[in-house]
Amino acid sequence: MNARSIRFQLVGWYAGLLIAVFLLLGTLMYAGLKLYLEESLSQAQLRRARQIAETLLANVEKTGEAHVVSEINSWFAPETNDRFIRITRGDGSVLYVSSSPKDASFDAAQVPPLRNAGQESAWRKETAAGKSLLIATVPWQSADGRRFLVEVGVSLDPVRAVLHRLILLLVLGLAAMVAVAVAGGYLLVGKALGPVEKMTQSAEQITLHNLRERLPIAQTGDELERLSISLNHMIARLEDAFQQNRRFIADASHEMRTPLTIMRGELESIVDAAPFASQVQETAASVLEEVERLARIVEGLFAISRLEAGEAQKEYRRFDLAELATSTTEQMCLLAEDKEIALSCTAPRPVMVEGDRARLKQVVVNLLDNAIKYTAQGGKVGLTVTVRDGKAILEVADNGMGIPAEARPHIFERFFRVDKARSREAGGAGLGLSIVKSICAAHGGQVDFQSQEGVGSCFKVELPLADVQNRKLEINHGT
Repeated sequence: MNARSIRFQLVGWYAGLLIAVFLLLGTLMYAGLKLYLEESLSQAQLRRARQIAETLLANVEKTGEAHVVSEINSWFAPETNDRFIRITRGDGSVLYVSSSPKDASFDAAQVPPLRNAGQESAWRKETAAGKSLLIATVPWQSADGRRFLVEVGVSLDPVRAVLHRLILLLVLGLAAMVAVAVAGGYLLVGKALGPVEKMTQSAEQITLHNLRERLPIAQTGDELERLSISLNHMIARLEDAFQQNRRFIADASHEMRTPLTIMRGELESIVDAAPFASQVQETAASVLEEVERLARIVEGLFAISRLEAGEAQKEYRRFDLAELATSTTEQMCLLAEDKEIALSCTAPRPVMVEGDRARLKQVVVNLLDNAIKYTAQGGKVGLTVTVRDGKAILEVADNGMGIPAEARPHIFERFFRVDKARSREAGGAGLGLSIVKSICAAHGGQVDFQSQEGVGSCFKVELPLADVQNRKLEINHGT
């Protein structure tokens, strides 16, 4: 997925926001649960420490310290219950300390003594041999004035086990939430951007030849609907502009044909008239040449305007493109022989297409004429007609001068000539390839080329096949 696409950014922002909220809530839950468990555990140990102090140390002067030790082991059994109990006298000597518990969760001998014990009950965390304990301390004074410090502790491993399980659940929950959020967000954003995708597909189908098409209007009542309406208005304005441009070119070309014909006739009369001086005749002949070139330009523009207006479709017929290419190549042989260029045509089987035969012949003529014109004496020009990928393919290749890299993007533009001086001498006006492109577009096809300067060029025309029968021939012949 494109990281800069709207869908990716929206899904990423949506998923990131949910992850941030989940992590915040998970952190608060973890901290709250940890505080609650430690507080509950500390309160339980404080109650037990007070119980020992109130029941066993209250009358220690009567029962004796040995009785206290015996009762602690009997009532509380710290080793069995995995607890730590220690009673320290006021002078710092130890009256009682429990042994390590049976589960070996901590080493009782490694628990450090409490320094600077206050007068209030409290709890603290201690570490003994790498094990963490929570210890509650209760200071106590017996009836005879003796002071004691009661310490009751328990391992924090159960608390940590609960917290670890919570972390595991949070991680699994986060993974599931991210998956659901990304999948759900992707679907929701895709549904929201569905009208944009339809508009994009429709816009890609609109070309110069079907400007009457319009984009689908998203009935959402929001910015998308206003955008689709605005784009349709823009396409309508473009259609009007192109129609005016077509009408102008068609009208201008049509109006110029008559005066050019008259001028050509008059100039031919002047050239053929004997009384005029040779200088006048030469000037008239030069003007006549320019008039004829201008007439060809006008005819070319008129042809392009008709093609863009769709008038060529009125002459559509089903015919064999291979036969047309072969016969046209034979007609162009004389032009190739004048430059000693080897001209060949390879069209081994019928390739049926549907279109204006005269226009498609013009495509073949223009491509062969260009190839012969820009191929040096003794070169080669080859034309092939095949069926490939369900399309009719016509290719014209030469080993001529090639097309410079800077000229390739403009090769199909009107009046563009690679070598202007040479093209002018050859009578070119820069409309030949523009006409080829217009004819191919009018027939639902396209034209492309590959060229390397000093090596040669290859122009490829793709046209739709006339029927499915040609596709069957393609499979049978394995092309």
